[in-house]
Amino acid sequence: MSRSETRLPPPEVLAAWWTPFEQYLAGERRYSAYTLRNYRQAFADFYLWLKARGLWDDGLAELTPRDLRDWVIERQRPLEGLPALDRRTLHNHASGIRALFRYWRREGRLTKNPLVGVPLPKLEKRLPQFLTEEQMRLLLTGPQRLLQSESLDPFTAWRDRLAMELLYGAGLRVSELVALNYGDIEMESGTARVLGKGRKERLSPIGRVALEVLRKFRAEFRPEATERSAILPAKEKGGRMTVRAVQLMLKRYLALAGLPLDLTPHKLRHSYATHLLNGGADLRLVQELLGHASLATTQVYTHVSVARLKDIYNKAHPRA
Repeated sequence: MSRSETRLPPPEVLAAWWTPFEQYLAGERRYSAYTLRNYRQAFADFYLWLKARGLWDDGLAELTPRDLRDWVIERQRPLEGLPALDRRTLHNHASGIRALFRYWRREGRLTKNPLVGVPLPKLEKRLPQFLTEEQMRLLLTGPQRLLQSESLDPFTAWRDRLAMELLYGAGLRVSELVALNYGDIEMESGTARVLGKGRKERLSPIGRVALEVLRKFRAEFRPEATERSAILPAKEKGGRMTVRAVQLMLKRYLALAGLPLDLTPHKLRHSYATHLLNGGADLRLVQELLGHASLATTQVYTHVSVARLKDIYNKAHPRA
């Protein structure tokens, strides 16, 4: 049984402990469907572990940090038909369970968060994957190449081009992209008003090219669009594209460009940040453009600028 197939807790457990929490995350915190799915999976997995250890019947209020340390250790091994959690997945599950405890403390059903202070296994630092500027150029020309060869209709070609130009030109998360309406775009200034994680709003420049594609797409295919209309419709007379639809769309153009098919829309965001830093952008500016709460999150992109910094040093320093 894969993690995606983990059986859910009984309906009464979900109703009592999960559903109010999910409604809070979706309504007040505006978490994405992707995050809600992951947190639900974390809760289901945690419930199964508690049930197998005879801890669920005592209630969440009786859990201790020792119990949570046992969970961290034991879930790195297979559990009665469930595969072991790798370290990164365990960290993600811990985030969901920590948030669950925090919510029920706020609601008064719990008096403590037993996961606070419980150590998690160290993660290997993974450098973000990104495309070179030439690879990005090749990827972005894909829709027009298919249009010219009559392998794609004009609406789909220009919509797909717009989706990729916005992902790369504005550094958007894919969930932010599909949520964009025309009313969120300031055409005169070329900026998008984006609602990111934790309902944090930011202004993102979308770039000259993306703005030109947006104007053309709206004029030719969406002249009836209002400020509340989706920037990216699923079809000419349909609702908005989904995150999954964007992911599948991108795979078509990755294949066309001869690029790895496991690259996700988020890698276009990585490429955006990397290319900005390589072009000399200030790290704190890139942090603001990405909507990162912490500068440490943005600093992961600086590795790609080391070669450029060394080159500048070698050319400029008298002792280089």
